[in-house]
Amino acid sequence: MLREWQKECTETALKKYQSESRHFLCLASPGAGKTVMAAEVARRMLELDLVDLVICFAPSTAVVSSVKSTFSRILERNFDGGLGAVGAAYTYHSLMYFDKSFWDSLKRHRVLAVFDEIHHCSGDSLENANVWGGEILTQVQQCASYTLALTGTPWRTDNTPIVLSNYTDPDGAVSCDYVYGLREAIEDNVCRKPKIVLINSSDLTFSSDKIIKNFGSIADFLSESIASYQSIIWHPDAMKYVIKAGCEKLREIRKVNPDAGGLVVASSVEHAYELLSILENEFGQTATIVTYHDRNALSKIVHYRHAATEWIVSVGMISEGTDIPRLQVCCHLSTVKTELYFRQVLGRILRVNQHKYQEAWLFTMATDELTLFSGRLAEDLPEDYKILHTQQDEWSLPVHEASSVSQGFMQRNGIKKFGETDLKMEFIEAGTSSFSIPDHAMNLKIGSLYKKVIDAFLFSPV
Repeated sequence: MLREWQKECTETALKKYQSESRHFLCLASPGAGKTVMAAEVARRMLELDLVDLVICFAPSTAVVSSVKSTFSRILERNFDGGLGAVGAAYTYHSLMYFDKSFWDSLKRHRVLAVFDEIHHCSGDSLENANVWGGEILTQVQQCASYTLALTGTPWRTDNTPIVLSNYTDPDGAVSCDYVYGLREAIEDNVCRKPKIVLINSSDLTFSSDKIIKNFGSIADFLSESIASYQSIIWHPDAMKYVIKAGCEKLREIRKVNPDAGGLVVASSVEHAYELLSILENEFGQTATIVTYHDRNALSKIVHYRHAATEWIVSVGMISEGTDIPRLQVCCHLSTVKTELYFRQVLGRILRVNQHKYQEAWLFTMATDELTLFSGRLAEDLPEDYKILHTQQDEWSLPVHEASSVSQGFMQRNGIKKFGETDLKMEFIEAGTSSFSIPDHAMNLKIGSLYKKVIDAFLFSPV
């Protein structure tokens, strides 16, 4: 049974394709069911004899597995690229390894190419394209009769154009053919309404041989550049506080939804095992761990999806597009603090399921950036992420009236660019650190921590 937005988007796409337009871009909230909609478009196009084959591309093997399953179910055909299959799904990374015979065979058929989370692929020319965007421009675009692009976060933090996308002139906003935002998804009971719990301290003390300094908040401490964000998320007291808060919320939810699960997003493999130890040894939780080093990560994710294990700890594996509807709590302790990544992580706990108790809770530290991002979740495309026609080294973000903390931050600083947002690059950034608790974390007394809950759709602290 399709949701109303999926039906409407499918009809809109078919009308555009039948009017001799080749490309369609859908922006839909994470967790709203973009893959099901795309599979329905493919089914209808095969039924109308507009295409012969369907190929899909996604940013990770976990998402590719989910895409294959969904398309096979809806098309009622094999979708594994084998003999008699109607199509196949691949990672974007595999684009670089197809030989000439693969592309030549596609050219002999009418092909619908589906791109999941298209924002990972950039470039409107080979001069500004990343590797994946370049392959789409030079290879896929030449073979595909039609293209369908999907995204839940239609921007890139490096401010380069998304491949195959059009932008309005002069303001540089991405032009979507269909938009279904988080606010609409919540109103339709398609997605859960998120609550963001920002964890802070009013009495941090940093001491060294040379200085002793007191700080009234985590944001103030980080603004001094005395130590990195890792000194916060690796601090034993902070880790235990965040995990305890998540466990208490999950325990409350599981009284109603016995199989509800929680996700911990760690900053590195070593960090992940430290957090796993806290979950199991400090709070008696059942948990599993998946990292980009784990050859069995995909099978572990599949098992967790259908099990009753309380927690899954991840480094770069439970990302956008990974479908685990029973996840309702997330402890975000990654070093990656871009708005794109923040929303992608949040999206993992927004997908509704059959249970009555549909709440989504994300616990994270009250940095200036994360406070700002929490306050503007209702914006499908934040103003400062529109394409800039004149690239600059830094810029100031507009101040959201909901966050006095962020106001001070924006008055003090412009926000630096965070670099490209290819999924692989983000995971490397999140996972290459190899250290025990940083020395400077041992110089930090984190004081009494407290929580502030933000409802992004009321824009007021609770």
